[in-house]
Amino acid sequence: MAVTMRTADFDFGLPQELIAQTPASRRDASRLLALHRGSGRIEHRQFPDVLKFLRAGDVLVLNNSRVIPARLRGTNANTGGEFELLLLEENAVNDWWAMLRPAKRARPGTQIIISRESEFPEVRATVLDKNDEGHRRLLFSGIENIVELLESIGEIPLPPYIRRTTATRKSDLARLDRERYQTVFAQPAGSVAAPTAGLHFTESLLNEIRARGIEVRFVTLHVGLGTFAPVKTETLSAHTMHEERFELSEETAKAINAAKHEGRRIIAVGTTTVRVLESVAAEHESKLVAGHGRTRIFIYPPRNFRIVDALLTNFHLPRSTLLMLVSAFAAPGVMRGRDMILAAYAEAVRERYRFFSYGDAMLIL
Repeated sequence: MAVTMRTADFDFGLPQELIAQTPASRRDASRLLALHRGSGRIEHRQFPDVLKFLRAGDVLVLNNSRVIPARLRGTNANTGGEFELLLLEENAVNDWWAMLRPAKRARPGTQIIISRESEFPEVRATVLDKNDEGHRRLLFSGIENIVELLESIGEIPLPPYIRRTTATRKSDLARLDRERYQTVFAQPAGSVAAPTAGLHFTESLLNEIRARGIEVRFVTLHVGLGTFAPVKTETLSAHTMHEERFELSEETAKAINAAKHEGRRIIAVGTTTVRVLESVAAEHESKLVAGHGRTRIFIYPPRNFRIVDALLTNFHLPRSTLLMLVSAFAAPGVMRGRDMILAAYAEAVRERYRFFSYGDAMLIL
């Protein structure tokens, strides 16, 4: 009889104090929990020990999407009431879908003044429309392209579980967030959340990896707000997955296809990287073909992985699609992978690992 996977199967208890609020003192100063899938054995390491688990010929694949300073603040042009805006996706130049708070006051036609400071032009956002998710479509005016202004007036859109007060907006902590909630290899801008497994890498560590005969390749997946959204349906099969834009280069596709043909391992850094590789492989009979598109792939047990042989990731939220993905990767079958991951998470809690975006790392081999 088929087993129905329920959202409640992926719940776990987590003390609030284990949710990392700030990054480690150095990018590679985090801890590393290594989980061996075959035996369930766990090793407790430091992140630079990832080198001990890699071997010449491996292909390490990372997501190089850059986080944009997508959080803006403004005032209602008529009433002076304050708004917080989170840009989600660009439709065209100065035409964006965004999340607004308070949403009820952002009716179509509402004009929001974004910037009135002397060194910047007055920029306005006009609410055009609302979609079924409650997001607003905004048209910006007063500047050729709002993207040009984001680095100056935008804020890094930290996840909701990382607490920041109004007083920290222009503090040293805000400057630290701008640097550390971004990978050292970030290139094309477009994410509103960091591909967090990549945050642990330094340039020197990547150079050491290359020096050991390990190929380092990149994909791009622009991480959306949906990455933090818990599954709200009772069963996994009823969940509608969020959509994200991706790009796979010819160089990366060829390198991974060659490695798979030769029996070399593909190590994915982050669930977003897995989403790109497995989405494309599912469309092309387990081969990778260069291109770009959108994916709604929802990976949960049981799942046959076509490309990825090992996964480096962070510790994920209860009931999240990311936790379901790593459970599917941990072991075949419906429940065994989930049991293995939740046992590893329980061990991480006992050992006081730091969880979520600024937290520690997990390597599933």
